[in-house]
Amino acid sequence: TIQSFFDPDTSTVTHVVSDPATGRAAIIDSVLDYDPKSGRTSHASADKVLAYVQQAGLKIDWLLETHAHADHLSAAPYLREKLGGKIAIGRHICEVQGALKKIFNAEDMNTEGADFDHLFDDGETFKIGQIEVRVMHTPGHTPACLTYLMGQDAFVGDTLFMPDYGSARCDFPGGDAAVLYRSIRKVLALAPATRLHLCHDYPPDGRAPAWVSTVAEQRAGNIHVHDGVTEAQFVSLRTARDKTLSMPVLILPAVQVNVRAGHLPPPESNGVRYLKIPVNVL
Repeated sequence: TIQSFFDPDTSTVTHVVSDPATGRAAIIDSVLDYDPKSGRTSHASADKVLAYVQQAGLKIDWLLETHAHADHLSAAPYLREKLGGKIAIGRHICEVQGALKKIFNAEDMNTEGADFDHLFDDGETFKIGQIEVRVMHTPGHTPACLTYLMGQDAFVGDTLFMPDYGSARCDFPGGDAAVLYRSIRKVLALAPATRLHLCHDYPPDGRAPAWVSTVAEQRAGNIHVHDGVTEAQFVSLRTARDKTLSMPVLILPAVQVNVRAGHLPPPESNGVRYLKIPVNVL
């Protein structure tokens, strides 16, 4: 069973995947509400997920991240406190942590993934109840991006968007358009009927938000990477498009929190936690 929650403020989709036979479940890409004007956090988005899990009587085994997001903060620690489960991400998060530790001069930041409960390797398998999940390393948007494959359902993070919007940007630290192309082709080599569950939707032309497509639909109609688009063509298109994009509103607070597995930086001597803004660096 898959229940998805769309957060309009960040255009993020959180998925709850559960095994009806056992009631065990995982939460993928949760959202902590953050107001950049006041610097205040809140839990309205996460509480919707929490209410669903409790009403359905589910037991959470995993709080899964597809990557360290740059457009929203993770609510994984809050949900773990309320529901239990292990916070997990790909092992290559260590590369991202290393790059961001330098950018933010964050002496407290661990660069060995220790803030997470589990780091997945490419090809690793685990279970949600009786559902077997296979981990696919699909870098390019970031070095640590993962796809979680469960039978005919794949949770692809930001690697792909709906066919009418295309693909993820590659101009963040460690991003690489050629690597993303190869990751996308790996995803699109799955069975044509495989359902791809996305982490975001930015609906063009006023259509309603959507976050599920199929491999066949992506191969036929993705505006950036449909069948017939070569790696060189994709890299040229993706690189040119990335140069026109502004940074996400929440990128600076989000990455500092998300590489810490959703934890805020430690409090300073006055008991207050601070997020840094590097000036004239990025």
